[in-house]
Amino acid sequence: MAFNVLFLNCSFLLLLALLVLAAHLGSSPRSLRHPIKQDGCEGLRRINDHEAICSYLKTHEQSCVPQGFIDYLRIFYCASGGCPPLGYALLLLWLLLLFYLLGNTASHYFCSSLEGLSGVLRLPPTIAGVTLLSLGNGAPDVFSSIVSFAGSGVGDVGLSSVLGGAFFVSSVVAGIISIAVGSRSVAIDRSSFIRDLCFFLLVLSSLLAILIVGKIGVWGSMAFASLYIAYVVMVWAGHYCKKKQSELVVPILDGLMVKEEEEPVAEDVVEGVRPNANSRVLQYLSWFLYLLEMPLNLPRRLTIPDVSEERWSKPFAVASASLSPLFLATLWISQRGEVGSEERITTYVLGSLVGMVLGVIAMETTEKSAPPKTCLLPWLAGGFLMSVIWSYMIAGELVALLVAIGDIAGISPLVLGFTVLAWGNSLGDLIANVALAVSGGGDGVQIAISGCYAGPIFNTLVGLGVSLVLASGASHPSPFVVPQDRPIFETLGFLIGGLLWALLMLPRRKMKPDRVLGIGLLAIYFTFLCWKLFESLRLNV
Repeated sequence: MAFNVLFLNCSFLLLLALLVLAAHLGSSPRSLRHPIKQDGCEGLRRINDHEAICSYLKTHEQSCVPQGFIDYLRIFYCASGGCPPLGYALLLLWLLLLFYLLGNTASHYFCSSLEGLSGVLRLPPTIAGVTLLSLGNGAPDVFSSIVSFAGSGVGDVGLSSVLGGAFFVSSVVAGIISIAVGSRSVAIDRSSFIRDLCFFLLVLSSLLAILIVGKIGVWGSMAFASLYIAYVVMVWAGHYCKKKQSELVVPILDGLMVKEEEEPVAEDVVEGVRPNANSRVLQYLSWFLYLLEMPLNLPRRLTIPDVSEERWSKPFAVASASLSPLFLATLWISQRGEVGSEERITTYVLGSLVGMVLGVIAMETTEKSAPPKTCLLPWLAGGFLMSVIWSYMIAGELVALLVAIGDIAGISPLVLGFTVLAWGNSLGDLIANVALAVSGGGDGVQIAISGCYAGPIFNTLVGLGVSLVLASGASHPSPFVVPQDRPIFETLGFLIGGLLWALLMLPRRKMKPDRVLGIGLLAIYFTFLCWKLFESLRLNV
């Protein structure tokens, strides 16, 4: 674990230094607000020489606008143009770090706030499970989808990532679970399985209709997203009628929230080394690890309020209350593009004043020994808001990086969305659901299999639904034109095929997941991958 922390943070520091160096290659400042599209950069596809591409990027700064906060094309072609393997290695390493940051932010801050909100709001366990739990687990997919639709031109990346993630979870994760528990002959609840799977098929059928029409308005988008409310009501009604699990542990998130294995925070690293630190070498090593961990954790710790018991710190709580308004003001200015000096100064002054007031309140109303027990809602709401903003920023950079990699490698961003982005966002589901099924007994298998369908339902309806609502609202009164790429229809077809296989086989196997079901699901998914690989090779020939 310490090695992983060391590797990630060393990588972060190295990349940060290289990115700062690359930033000085440009001759003009850029706004942080960039549309996710590079139509004016199509000319670089016809150039093969790295130096020529670098010159092209420098002379077409207005058209070759970077898609995120970082100009990845200039880093690859200008900063590391003489050594392409180094450029690929840097981009791959940065991709891994962005996946880590997105998942870590969701598990440590976003899920923690949701867990607290479920307790403060006293939500029924069933409602908490299909709303807050799904929101916590599906946060990366949701943010990636919203970010891609918020830009212009790569809404298909968000659509492909959600469908690719749903296909991966419902086929690969469910298939591995079925193979892993096949020898135990554990039966799952028939009505819950059929309810979830049939509703998922209904959702995909609705999405297919939208894709065939090719456009959607605000009301249609809202109707599509509101299907999730119908699903929540259906789950609650089934739970209420059966009354089988009326006294689940409250809040349910304490037992079921899928959390990544926590990386040791700086204090844990220091404490873990200190008992054996009989020499100065170990003491220096502990502080060295502490300093390395700072770049990844410190910015989020200073701007995201965190009142969880295990990570409570009054100095960080006061700092987050003070700095988060100023951080929001900075983001507001950066997203506005060209801003006058008066508006800039006014925004920063207001952010600073609000931060000072909140900091004083936090200082006077909190204790050093433990997080506050009363008036938790403002803290949790603040943590929720800031974790959403951080996740949105990281997801935006992740989508921008994938699009840049697609431009560099000649791979369609759509294919990267189906594969790399979907795999990265679904890796937590794979680890958590399989572990739960293997070690959680019969209930664990039930929860894991249900999660393979309830999670994708949430990601599709909320992730795509909210994205479509925002996109159609921005284009109102004209309808929003939905991407109609052939690979999207192919993925949707394979996904529906996997669901129909499960719907056909599991009742025949007496609702007992086994190798037959699992191997069939894996075969469908890998057939899809082979098909996409064949198409990519054919296009590149």
